[in-house]
Amino acid sequence: MATITYYFSTISPYSYLAGTRLEEVAAKHGAEIVYKPLDIVALFGRTGGTPPKERHVSRQEYRAQELLRQVKKLGMDFNLKPAHWPTNMAPSSYAFIAAANAGGGDLGALAHGFLRACWAEEKDIAQDDVIRACLSEAGFDPALADSGLLVGAETYARNLDEAVEAGAFGAPFYVTDDGARFWGQDRLDDLDAHLAGEL
Repeated sequence: MATITYYFSTISPYSYLAGTRLEEVAAKHGAEIVYKPLDIVALFGRTGGTPPKERHVSRQEYRAQELLRQVKKLGMDFNLKPAHWPTNMAPSSYAFIAAANAGGGDLGALAHGFLRACWAEEKDIAQDDVIRACLSEAGFDPALADSGLLVGAETYARNLDEAVEAGAFGAPFYVTDDGARFWGQDRLDDLDAHLAGEL
């Protein structure tokens, strides 16, 4: 069985635009997804990147145009300037890690639920009630929002180290067990083709 390690941030707009297509690709090929939420700002700092608000205005303008183009192509709801962005990624990431350890729900739905809450629903995913609602909607016990915080913090930090070691530098970032790397939601077709042995 192929394995796809998925490095993502719960506040990344491009992770949001991936929707649940990764899960569809994995199901098509019988692949396992290993979800690794991480601190995207810290990842930028470790790999030579710059947070969006610190980029040159030409890069910021292009990012805005490109996001809106992708949204239109994908037909997704989207707020270019959401009310609660950026926000603290840690609480939602710790809850995701707790859910992954507990099992019983749909991790793909949970990841997308956090991202949709931020980018389409004007919700602050650092808030306990929002986190609990996302957990519940994905089939997890909402009490996981308050559990495993130490393990969550340790795993969250380790995910960042592993991402850097694996060659990831942005989100979403997909790494297959044979070392192939794919950056961005617009590379999911290439990931699909790679798993099919075509690339």
